[in-house]
Amino acid sequence: MDTSKKRKILFLGESFRADAITWMNGLREFGDFEIITWELKTPSNGVVKRMMRIVEFELALLKIRKIIKKQQPDMVIAERTTSYGFLASMTGVKPIAIAQQGRTDLWPEKSATLPLKKFIQDYAFKKADLIHAWGPVMTISMQEANVDMNKVLVLPKGIDLDSFDDNNQANPNKIHAIVTRSLLPEYSHDIILKSFGILNQRGIDFVLTIVGDGKQLQPLQELAKTLKIEDKVLFTGRIKNTALPQLLQQSNIYISMPITEGVSASLFEAMASKCYPIVTDIEGNQSWITHRKNGQLVAIDDYEMLANELIWAFENKEYREQAVQKNRQFIAENANYTTNMKIIAAKYHELINASKKI
Repeated sequence: MDTSKKRKILFLGESFRADAITWMNGLREFGDFEIITWELKTPSNGVVKRMMRIVEFELALLKIRKIIKKQQPDMVIAERTTSYGFLASMTGVKPIAIAQQGRTDLWPEKSATLPLKKFIQDYAFKKADLIHAWGPVMTISMQEANVDMNKVLVLPKGIDLDSFDDNNQANPNKIHAIVTRSLLPEYSHDIILKSFGILNQRGIDFVLTIVGDGKQLQPLQELAKTLKIEDKVLFTGRIKNTALPQLLQQSNIYISMPITEGVSASLFEAMASKCYPIVTDIEGNQSWITHRKNGQLVAIDDYEMLANELIWAFENKEYREQAVQKNRQFIAENANYTTNMKIIAAKYHELINASKKI
């Protein structure tokens, strides 16, 4: 084996996503891998688009195999077990690593296609040499699917602590809240706005920064006007990821209200930046946040509870300051990008070496 030859990894997934970029950049930096990418081009939203994507999916394997024949990758990795993970398992390349996207990839849970998705996922799980669970909550559905847990690596990709540093400059005597999730219905930005409407009625001053873009942008802007808080809410639109650390360091409270969650890189970024987290009381957040120990947990869609928890957090400044110190230390010890991606890259080299010996 020529050890001087740069090893290649074929990444199947949406390469524009921040999580995917972190994954690939870490493999380049700490594993000296060359990364080749391929992804489906048709969005999956809408009936016609879904039908188009099914057609593309049927042709996908042929396209991927052409890339494999030309590029000769040493390994294939893929995100989402029910789509790209399944394609990876059909390529014939060894080894392959697949990553579950959320608490479960069998979503939505009442979908008519759930039996097909389950069959596809089971096949991908069996064929995978390594399965990524970016956090403990992901292992629950894996165990329910009778996955060989010896193949599962429970480890987040981590946060770049140099970029998301602890130099938080927000005024602790005023609520400077930030939301960094995509403007999609499942992230419940309307609940967040309604809670700040209550704060405004109670005469509590605040600044709320909502980062990102999505189909909910215009309805949310209209809701802010209806609630008469539009002058206190900043919608930044889409920003470069390099601009995010500064916005977090200008905020003292981070809010995230998803209805489902796997492992949230945005929560880790906020914790690293000493933003105090208030998030939904669901399994994916319970793995990292204990109520009124290092953050606060709020019931799904309960904007009155969120308003009350925001007030409690604001009034308990000393507690907040202690909590954000603990959170920064936790991220440094458990979600350090440099440490974790070195482990992941080394594991890939180990798998490749083992496959070469077969």
